Amino acid sequence: MEHVTASEELSATLMYHVERPVLNEVKRNEIFMQIVISVLFFRCSSEKAKSVVFGFLPILTWLPSYPLKQYLFGDIVSGISTGVMQLPQGTFAVISLMIGGVAVREAPDSMFAVNGTNASQIVDFEARDARRVEVVVALTTLVGIIQFVLGLLRFGFLAIYLTEPLVRGFTTAAAVHVSVSQIKYLLGVHTARFNGPLSVVYSLDAVFRNIASTNVVTLIIGLVCTVFLYFIKDLNERFKKKLPIPIPGEIIVVIVSTGISYGMVMSENYGVEVVGKIPTGLLPPKIPDFSVFPGLFPDAFAIAVVGFSIAISLAKIFALKHGYSVDGNQELIALGLCNFMSSFFHTFAVTASMSRSLVQESTGGHTEIAGLLASLLVLLVVVAIGFVFQPLPTTVLAAIIMVNLLGMFKQMKDIPALWRTSKIELAIWLVSFFASVLLGLDYGLVVAMGFAILTVIYRTQCPKNALLGQIPDTGLYFDVDEYEEAEECTGIKIFQSNTSIYFANSDLYVSALKAKTGIDPAKLLAARKSQLKYAKRDNGERKAVNHCSAVKKNAVVLLV
Repeated sequence: MEHVTASEELSATLMYHVERPVLNEVKRNEIFMQIVISVLFFRCSSEKAKSVVFGFLPILTWLPSYPLKQYLFGDIVSGISTGVMQLPQGTFAVISLMIGGVAVREAPDSMFAVNGTNASQIVDFEARDARRVEVVVALTTLVGIIQFVLGLLRFGFLAIYLTEPLVRGFTTAAAVHVSVSQIKYLLGVHTARFNGPLSVVYSLDAVFRNIASTNVVTLIIGLVCTVFLYFIKDLNERFKKKLPIPIPGEIIVVIVSTGISYGMVMSENYGVEVVGKIPTGLLPPKIPDFSVFPGLFPDAFAIAVVGFSIAISLAKIFALKHGYSVDGNQELIALGLCNFMSSFFHTFAVTASMSRSLVQESTGGHTEIAGLLASLLVLLVVVAIGFVFQPLPTTVLAAIIMVNLLGMFKQMKDIPALWRTSKIELAIWLVSFFASVLLGLDYGLVVAMGFAILTVIYRTQCPKNALLGQIPDTGLYFDVDEYEEAEECTGIKIFQSNTSIYFANSDLYVSALKAKTGIDPAKLLAARKSQLKYAKRDNGERKAVNHCSAVKKNAVVLLV
């Protein structure tokens, strides 16, 4: 095709020449779609790449815009407070007990017995502890692998079944477990550790059996710290708009109690239990013992699920409180990577800690900077200055934990609220709480999730059904049993059921339809068939009569 662009006034040599194939409509649409797809592919690819990077490294989304003046001081105070609490204890009591049970089972004292009789058995504690560390490290590696694989397989959807009543009941039960585990430190009594079903009952029974041996000085220190911390918490809450920063009660308590304990030598003079020797230095990295994996897999899977459930439950509570969302798959991948990578450095399986999370939030923590500072403080203590916190009384830590758990116990207020709004949600809360308290968090979580799924089935089989009527002079329709103004339309029944119909509730749906409308569709159908039958018979008789009449007339005619 040729086209001359020069005007008549210009020279004839000024021209351009274009050649292209002649396109029909189909070919033109194909070329257009190829261009659109290529553009969309480029855009989707770049956006997908960004989302993947930000998903694995969410710090890139908030760190560039981190408000230093608004958040930094609170994060520093929060990080120091949380780090000090982290020094003498494990991350979460229930996970610690589960892992400890596996370590004792796989490396019992009898395996390391040396010379001695059955009555006075001598145990090689150094060899035993070294073996238990190997078992725990291997268990941590396996837990990390399981969590990471579940995250890649998108099993974070399991968090969907952790409904809000289930989570709040579960976390309240976890608060009970943690509180009970701290009572002996608050009183200064020595009891055995219990794990599994009814461990709370056994722990309380052991404390009350040994309550006569309570260390009075320890109890006084714990009560004074508890009252002081509660007063500071209340003060911070009352005057949070006037105070430039929250008063760091935890740091004050730790510094003062450590100084007093050191000056008065309380561990020796008054028998007050203190943190004691904190090992310093880091062990060189080591490959875990993979030979024990087969025997540890069931325990690792249970710990992986319980650890994830605790973490996602706490995350959901704080997300609901502060208005953000949580990705279950991202949590699984993060936990898995933390456990797997750190296991090569002789670490313990990690999960979210209820007490420390509450301390971090209540002391002014806003971002992961607080967690980073807490980790750096623990690292500093482990490497160099662990001796500073050796005189710290353990009852002080118990007081800090129990005061910060009060927020979890306030979730008991859910019970009257749910009683007024939804009995099913209340049942989920109560089952989650009592099952987790009595059976332990691992079995309790399974029971609670199973019960929650059963309530879903119940709701689909027993939905709310209603006959709708119109509010006069409006286009609104409401349940005639609940709204007196609603009037049924003449000759019409409007039936509403708030669930979808499937094989398990189809019969119940029909029964509800009959009961609400007073109409039996089967009888209507039978009556309809009967009417059609009689109508056909009547039509047949009329045709026969008309035929006979016609024959007679013809005959008459013919005869005529």
